[in-house]
Amino acid sequence: MIETNKDNRMTYLIRAALGALLAVGAASQAALAHAEKEGTRPADGAVLTAPPETLGMNFDMPMRVTLIALTDQDGNEHALTRHDGMQPVTAFDAVPPALPSGIYTVEWRGLADDGHPMQGRFSFEVTD
Repeated sequence: MIETNKDNRMTYLIRAALGALLAVGAASQAALAHAEKEGTRPADGAVLTAPPETLGMNFDMPMRVTLIALTDQDGNEHALTRHDGMQPVTAFDAVPPALPSGIYTVEWRGLADDGHPMQGRFSFEVTD
């Protein structure tokens, strides 16, 4: 009987250790599997006294920005000039035209180096 309890305890410890390793491995894979946007220029919700010279985003891994659109509060789209050549970048910048006062939204889509599609938006306001 003593030998059986010892075997059961050892089996339990081995299973618990394997379960913990699997949980840590799964959590690590999930953490590594998705790219994230780390910030925007200007910051989301910013109120600016002058139009921004550039619009940008930072990512934690290279991102191929496949679409970027700038619209105003009336739904009018404003052309952006980009210089990334559609190559994956960790810092994306685009140059807007001279913008009058108003509220603007930037919508974007991209494909991360890890293969995950991403999308997002941020907005800012230009005041006089």
